[in-house]
Amino acid sequence: MSGYSTKQAAELIGLNADQVRHYVRRKLVQPGRGERGEYRFSFQDVVLLKTAKGLLDASVSTRKAYRALTKLKKEMAEVESLSSVRIYADGSSVVVRDDTHVWEVETGQAKLDFGSAELADNVAQIADKHVRAAETAEDLDTDEWYNLGLDLEELEPEKAPDAYKQAIRLDPKNADAHVNLGRLYQLKGDLKHAKRHYELALTARPGHQLAYYNLGTVFDELDETGKAADFYERAPGIPDAHYNLARICELNGDEVSALRHMRQYRDLLDQEAE
Repeated sequence: MSGYSTKQAAELIGLNADQVRHYVRRKLVQPGRGERGEYRFSFQDVVLLKTAKGLLDASVSTRKAYRALTKLKKEMAEVESLSSVRIYADGSSVVVRDDTHVWEVETGQAKLDFGSAELADNVAQIADKHVRAAETAEDLDTDEWYNLGLDLEELEPEKAPDAYKQAIRLDPKNADAHVNLGRLYQLKGDLKHAKRHYELALTARPGHQLAYYNLGTVFDELDETGKAADFYERAPGIPDAHYNLARICELNGDEVSALRHMRQYRDLLDQEAE
């Protein structure tokens, strides 16, 4: 069960739970759902909600705030690491700064980096309090260790594997923890351990599409495209699986199948954008 509960998100942001749910109703954030149907907010959701609170505190009009936040939501989806982003109020405007650029959200215009009032602080600091409290707690369950791993990937990536290992120690069938730990091994070039954790994820949850897709990428890296394609085929809901299948089909001279997978790739991307 990934992400923050409504209560956790509200405490991190400084809003009450009803205010958080208001932004869900307005579709500024679209949290996932837990096993009991409860909201589960991502790190990006928390950043947007924190920024919304900052805009209201800075007396930015509701209409202008929603326009800026809607555009910011789209831009943040393209940011590689939210921990490198700072969000500011410059008068009634929302300004974003990453490692190399400063720009106004609504217009997209580049800005000089003046000392504007910071809305969300360093984005990494938003979850810092939660992470520190979790690290010192003695009674975290497997889901909480998994969530801590997600936060640590943004804050202190070198510590994230240990959190996922703790989640797995408490519940060896925590498939998502296996997938994320495998991905971290893969990023370091340790394909043997990556493959092992993807396989354990599938043992725990047969049909886990991300585990199938990631196994495909392992065999892709090993230039075993036949095996890679077999695993990509088992992840029909993941756009990049179809993109990679299109590439493999093209290499094999199967233009018809390549075109079919590219269409499926684009269709899935369009669905995600809706």
